[in-house]
Amino acid sequence: MNLGSLALDLLLPALCAGCGAPGAACCPACRGDLSRPQPAPRSTVAVPVHALAPYSGIPRSLVLAYKERGRRDLADPLGRALAEALPGLPGARAAPEGTWWLVPAPSRRPASRRRGGAHLLRLARRCAHHLARAGHGAAVAPVLRLSSGARDAVGLDRDQRAANLAGHVRLDERGRPPPGAPVVLLDDVITTGATIATCARMLAAAGWEVGVALVLTSAG
Repeated sequence: MNLGSLALDLLLPALCAGCGAPGAACCPACRGDLSRPQPAPRSTVAVPVHALAPYSGIPRSLVLAYKERGRRDLADPLGRALAEALPGLPGARAAPEGTWWLVPAPSRRPASRRRGGAHLLRLARRCAHHLARAGHGAAVAPVLRLSSGARDAVGLDRDQRAANLAGHVRLDERGRPPPGAPVVLLDDVITTGATIATCARMLAAAGWEVGVALVLTSAG
């Protein structure tokens, strides 16, 4: 960001990425569209998946603005929406000592560079922040990464997405949860379920219990 852009950000009020109203990155009305988590049925996914909203309308605009249009200020309201939904989800639970372990789905490195960093890791950290503010223990565990062999999944069908991920989701040694701890898998959009299914299998094979996956939106 150059100095001119920074000056404009300081002088101009934030505009809601959902409706354009001034005053906040996401106004209360638009954030309300992310307050009704529902099961996201995907027969290929062995763990329960819940989405805060369908991938359409205001929720779609918010996700695209955050993910592809540089609106990093949306990480906080989107993370807050995840944090408010998580404790009440069927199948979701904290570790015995009370910590919610959050595992963000991995992103391709070129995509992360284009977005100014791993957008799901940033989202998971804001979710953990808001869980902590509500009195819950929370920690982010970025234990999954994508190797350079995985390509952009846009336009791929379910089988193609699964093949694209096969052998390319790896475990990272940093920030591992305790052995056997229940974890929550976080993502922005579920399309075919291939990413969540692959990540859940990797986590389960490493000995963690994937109680639930929580996503911002469900496409299709």
